[in-house]
Amino acid sequence: MNFETCGAGTMRVLVAASLLLSLLPTLAHAASVRMTVLATGSQAEGEFVQQLRDLQEPGTSFEVVRLGAGGQAEGAQSGKSQPAVALVAEPEDEQGVNAGVRTRGAPISAGTASSTGRVTVAVGPQAARSAVERQGSGPLVLAMLSRTEYEQIRSASTWPAGRRVGVLLREPPMAAQLALVGATLPDRRRLGVLAAAQSEALVHELERAAGSDWTLRVSTVADVQSIGPALHVVLKDCDAVMLLPDAIGNDPTATAAVLRAAATAGVPVFGSTDAIVRSGALAAALSSPAQMAAQTQEIGERLSTGASGATVEAARPTLVSVNSNVARSLGLRLPSEDELARRIGGAR
Repeated sequence: MNFETCGAGTMRVLVAASLLLSLLPTLAHAASVRMTVLATGSQAEGEFVQQLRDLQEPGTSFEVVRLGAGGQAEGAQSGKSQPAVALVAEPEDEQGVNAGVRTRGAPISAGTASSTGRVTVAVGPQAARSAVERQGSGPLVLAMLSRTEYEQIRSASTWPAGRRVGVLLREPPMAAQLALVGATLPDRRRLGVLAAAQSEALVHELERAAGSDWTLRVSTVADVQSIGPALHVVLKDCDAVMLLPDAIGNDPTATAAVLRAAATAGVPVFGSTDAIVRSGALAAALSSPAQMAAQTQEIGERLSTGASGATVEAARPTLVSVNSNVARSLGLRLPSEDELARRIGGAR
């Protein structure tokens, strides 16, 4: 087209069209996903929900349903749909702006989570089971689950076959945990692993990540009471012990027994939570609530645009927790937590 022959009106139309095209990516981004969040109201879940709420564009519908015992919305009775209590309160000056957002003191219907066109986010295992049992049809994100919890929910008869489901595991991948062991103990490659009987998926993930670079000694424990003999086998010939996020690694009695025995043997222990590190493990790779909220938002956006099938993601590692007292007792001089986090940040 010869622009010199265009009239002023035509030029204005062309310029406006060009400007609109340049803004389309921004406009698409601004159309945030409408969400209904199911959560129990624990401290960890509350922080996650607040981080997720902070990611929403002003005016985006964001509803939170607090679940009580048995997975019901608080105040709900069997066979009746009663109002539930919102977990997240909006500032008073935003209540008139955020149309569709349930604000302070405003009740939400317990049935809202299955509304058409919304993404339901279930936070934690109790909320995930409740969401799966509701058998809705809209996109569903199950967030902050351990691998074992996800496998148990996935195998249930109520799993929604054909529904768009995304899963965010709360622990970083086994590759990140192995990268952390390598960053703190660069010359040691013999890793002892205590695993619960139901942890086949976690063990397989660890074995795939280890490849031929690591020597794994995996000891499966039938129950917490049987941990003694298995622990003896693991500690006999390894440079470090890894506690998986399963029925053993999440049991305070079992972890205390492992930490005591490992300390006596002078063997460092790696866990998957900050609590284990504070109790005596050397280190753990972690993901922050902000990172998990960002991943949940990404999964929700993908599902809302038509992504099909079930997708499972591990939380991206953003933090490393180190017990400096344990490091000193083992004669280890480690890089800073920030430096360790940087080194393992790309592990998937």
